[in-house]
Amino acid sequence: MGADRPKQYLELAGKTILEHSLACFLDHPQLHGVVVSLALDDPYWPSLACAQDSRITRAEGGRERADSVLNGLQRLRELGAQEQDWVLVHDAARPNLSRADLELLLAELADDPVGGLLAVPARDTLKRVGADGRVLQTVDRSLIWQAYTPQMFRLGLLQRALAEALAAEVAITDESSAVEWLGQAPRLIEGRADNLKVTRPEDLDWLRQRWAERC
Repeated sequence: MGADRPKQYLELAGKTILEHSLACFLDHPQLHGVVVSLALDDPYWPSLACAQDSRITRAEGGRERADSVLNGLQRLRELGAQEQDWVLVHDAARPNLSRADLELLLAELADDPVGGLLAVPARDTLKRVGADGRVLQTVDRSLIWQAYTPQMFRLGLLQRALAEALAAEVAITDESSAVEWLGQAPRLIEGRADNLKVTRPEDLDWLRQRWAERC
């Protein structure tokens, strides 16, 4: 992002990206609490109003995403969460999750034996390229989806999947990939494409413009 601070602490409509990312969950009556995985020396979190919210507990962040999530799950265990409790993992840099998408995910996966995630079908033509940057093949986009968050799994299943995958030194890019590695098939729930992850400056510019148009 080329910013002077981690992207989750950049400003969007008067609050940080992280505050917006948390708000959708804190306002939902079915969710019992939130764990935020942060670096121990994070200097920005204590200054946020939500840092004092009793519904939010802090866990130590890890070297990789999977480490941070695993630490968060262990913190939930310490707080009394049980093996079969549902947990939702969400990117701190996805501030535009809609309440409707969250409701849809909770409803569709409530009785699912595995769990799943919000995702969006690929819309553009996709190319597979070689090391020289030249096209090798046009990929059938009807078979490709973009994985979004939240990703929703039972606590015990996800904790085991992440722990075993990390021990085996498997490359884990999201929670679903860990569960897939166990041989399970998570379900995709189609969500809104504007639940984007802020990765580049233009992503934040787009959100600022979009949110300004709503006012």
